[in-house]
Amino acid sequence: MELDSHELARLVGKFALDKRAVDTVILDLRELTTVTDYFVICSGTADIHVKAIAEHIREGLRQEDQRPWHIEGLSYGTWVLMDYIDVVVHVFHQEKREFYGLERLWGDAPIERMED
Repeated sequence: MELDSHELARLVGKFALDKRAVDTVILDLRELTTVTDYFVICSGTADIHVKAIAEHIREGLRQEDQRPWHIEGLSYGTWVLMDYIDVVVHVFHQEKREFYGLERLWGDAPIERMED
């Protein structure tokens, strides 16, 4: 089954919440850029938590026949970027998320907050 970009973003959010990701949000960038449709941003509380969230997202999407175009940062666990073309996933260690402030940089984007 083919997922549209919003369905894919929500699925990413669900997988993040499965691993108890903190402050999971979807930024709708469709009206702001042609680079991607959505950012999904979430946080882990420690490096190992960040890695676990990212690996769970990757495995969950693999089960849905969704393969990333690119992944970086998985070996470090402070910021994992997973590029699924129409959806870009950012799994941050909480301190890195505050430092880089992607929500502030894309402050004009509508935000959807995901909760359990």
